[in-house]
Amino acid sequence: MRLLLAEDERSLSRALVAILEKNHYSVDAVFDGEEALAYLDAGHYDGVILDIMMPKLDGISVLRALRAKGNSIPVLLLTARSEVDDKVLGLDTGANDYLTKPFEIKELLARIRAMTRSWETQAGSILRVGNVTLDVAIFTLSSPTGSFRLANKEFQLMELLMRHPRHLLSTEQLLERVWGYDSEAEINVVWVYISYLRKKLAALQANIQIKATRNAGYSLEEIV
Repeated sequence: MRLLLAEDERSLSRALVAILEKNHYSVDAVFDGEEALAYLDAGHYDGVILDIMMPKLDGISVLRALRAKGNSIPVLLLTARSEVDDKVLGLDTGANDYLTKPFEIKELLARIRAMTRSWETQAGSILRVGNVTLDVAIFTLSSPTGSFRLANKEFQLMELLMRHPRHLLSTEQLLERVWGYDSEAEINVVWVYISYLRKKLAALQANIQIKATRNAGYSLEEIV
């Protein structure tokens, strides 16, 4: 699952990115409201964490712009404010939830799970291609012969391929969607993780394969 974090306090942002990635999320971090809108216009995300007090454009304005465009992506607002009127304004503007700083990490993770649950259900929490299933709730890849609990990037890469079977995805797209826009990871990291997944599919006796198309990218195909 890919999240956008818009938080201008950089030390907090770095800490949250580390925690979220440890919990199987892919995260892009931005530091002002204008940048948040630009990222949301350019990429696909499953949820947004918005600080209200940000430079250039505050979180409420970002949220208002999103909802005006008809974008129903789940949004969690973060703020140092605790006044009831601020909470009401955020929720009335279209936020799915609201968390006041300082907060416990367990509560943040629980609120992210809660706000994205219906979004996940709409998209499908159990993905099936051929004789293989991916349970996105517990990060488990299975077939009739066994199962593997996937590591963070393995899971995100497999989820992306299984949500778009038979669809050719370029190596650059995979790098961007799984490792993030601003990642310093090099392109060959995608090849390494594709290799990991191929070995797991072989061990599961899967009737699907990750097919490479020269100079074009990868697609998930059934073996015929």
